[in-house]
Amino acid sequence: MEGKSGMLSEDEDKIPTRIIKRKPRRGEILDVNFTPLVTSIATYDIHMDPTVVKDDVFNDEISALAKGLARMYTNRSAREWENYIRLGRKRGNRYLKIKSKVSNEERRQLAELPIFKLGRMKGGLIDNDVKVQRKKPYNHLLRRTLGYVSNDNRNLKVGLEGAYDDYLKGQYGEEIEQKISTGWKRTGQIINEAVEGADIVTSIDIEIQEVAHYELLKQLKQHKAKHGCVVVMDVKTGFVKAIVNLSLGSDSSYYESYNQAIGTKEVPGSTFKLASLMAGLEDQKFSIYDKVQTAKKYTFYDNSLNESHGDDHGVITIKHAFEISSNVISQIINEAYKGNEQAFVNRIRSFGLGDPLGIEISGEASPTLYEPGSKNWSGISLPWLSVGYETQQTPLQTLAFYNAVANNGKLVKPQFVKQIKRGAVVVKEFDTEVINPKICSSKTLRDLKLCLEGVVKNGTGRKLRSSYFDIAGKTGTAEILNDDMRYGSRGEKKYLASFAGYFPVEDPIYSCIVSIAASGENIYGASVSGTVFAAIANKVYATSLQYHKAVNEKSKKTLETPISKDGNLYDLLMVMNRLNIPYKKSTDNEWVNTHAREKHVDLSKREIRKGVVPNVMGMTAKDAIYAIEYVGMRAEINGFGSVYQQSYKPGAPAFNGGVVELMLK
Repeated sequence: MEGKSGMLSEDEDKIPTRIIKRKPRRGEILDVNFTPLVTSIATYDIHMDPTVVKDDVFNDEISALAKGLARMYTNRSAREWENYIRLGRKRGNRYLKIKSKVSNEERRQLAELPIFKLGRMKGGLIDNDVKVQRKKPYNHLLRRTLGYVSNDNRNLKVGLEGAYDDYLKGQYGEEIEQKISTGWKRTGQIINEAVEGADIVTSIDIEIQEVAHYELLKQLKQHKAKHGCVVVMDVKTGFVKAIVNLSLGSDSSYYESYNQAIGTKEVPGSTFKLASLMAGLEDQKFSIYDKVQTAKKYTFYDNSLNESHGDDHGVITIKHAFEISSNVISQIINEAYKGNEQAFVNRIRSFGLGDPLGIEISGEASPTLYEPGSKNWSGISLPWLSVGYETQQTPLQTLAFYNAVANNGKLVKPQFVKQIKRGAVVVKEFDTEVINPKICSSKTLRDLKLCLEGVVKNGTGRKLRSSYFDIAGKTGTAEILNDDMRYGSRGEKKYLASFAGYFPVEDPIYSCIVSIAASGENIYGASVSGTVFAAIANKVYATSLQYHKAVNEKSKKTLETPISKDGNLYDLLMVMNRLNIPYKKSTDNEWVNTHAREKHVDLSKREIRKGVVPNVMGMTAKDAIYAIEYVGMRAEINGFGSVYQQSYKPGAPAFNGGVVELMLK
């Protein structure tokens, strides 16, 4: 006894059989427009049992079968194929190999060949030995987010493949194998059909994904950066439209080897100043228009925080301090909460910044947020925390917070999957998940939005402005640990340059974070990550219809006959028939003039003959060139549209090689 069910028949009159599992086809992972991101490519090993074919059928059609096989597979001639099959039949070979790893289309063509078209039991075609490979049509794009499921005993489940494995893998069926001289082979007899895996429809837009990938890659190469990531998210729903994670490999190329946006937490630096300002405004500690005195550095006990470039900005508003990313924020928060540091931490936690987001992809790092009383808390923790140290977050966690500001205070969970489908049936639909309907007051939100807009208009992000729409966001530059878990010396320091924000300002559609880790000087959030953010925003804007009003949106619809250009009768009739435009023609001449009447288009004869310069006025460039070359002359085109002027008068004698200049508009 052996096999899945233990049912092994060994009757003397029967060939031994057993029941085995029939593997289902794994479902696809699709982008939001149903473009395959991961698909299963099936190949088939084709065999033949020539012993089941009746003698008369075999003798009548073997030559035709051999010719068909020779046309498809040229490794054997028709005669060689026939001899090969005849020999197999003579020897009683019930599993004669025809071809390995054929496509489904080849399999279909084989099933239409003589003898084979009679099916498994009468024609001997055995085509159910399928091998399935997982393929990513976009190769390196989204590699880590799409993930994989390991086929070994480690049972690793990574990315979307792992998170939705239960849906993707389907359900096994059962079929019968029979024992022959060479081993156990499938018979094609199905007991229970396998249930194909469901398809996962993600929220990823592959066009936005490609833009984000290549803009990040370009900047990483320019700065020889260690790694970087980008996430683009739909503001109102939280669905992720693009996620890129690139790391520098040993061969100096960049790969998606780890999902940094989800699994790597670092000190956020100045992007955290938004949370500090939100806390102070909510607790009514200050107004964004309060004046503060800046300095070149701010000292707390024996430690100092320096201003970028050592600048002293004099007396400025808190709003402007945020716009230029002044570290005077540390002094403001320290004065506001000194003696009640826990209140500041509690307020930060109320924004959701101390908790993981609970996304469906495994590997999300839990944020670090030190508190008074813990071993990591000291006298300088409050000011350092206020400017993005003494805390660690993943880029996706930072983005979710910024997205909440763009979303009028509604904190939504980032999600990657919109639907699970099996065929045309939607198995499961994913709606927006709200973590917190209002993280702060509307007044605080209005003030913070002004500050974020000011960063791009008046502050560290002013070089990122777009002439087509407004961007809001915050730059951040933080020194982080090197690979040896130590801070580097001057020139060897490793920085995390970030830009988090949203666009367009008036009615935000997308939020985005760009985070790049690089060593050396001149690594700043605006010039490094902000450049990528702006490039993505501009390209997404240019290609997204929701940003642009239709040019004829308010135009009154009319039933007037359209005006068409003069030209070739056949081409015009084809277009008019397809568009149901009524017409009347008084000629069957190849070339015609068109005249728009009230209820139809008149088509009248236009004379074009050898030896005479043709009249091409009103024609398109294509038709005009054809007509002029027909009489042996050449055309030179200037402008676009239809011809309104030609250098040779119509009706003048034509001569070979002469050039007719055509003006179009």
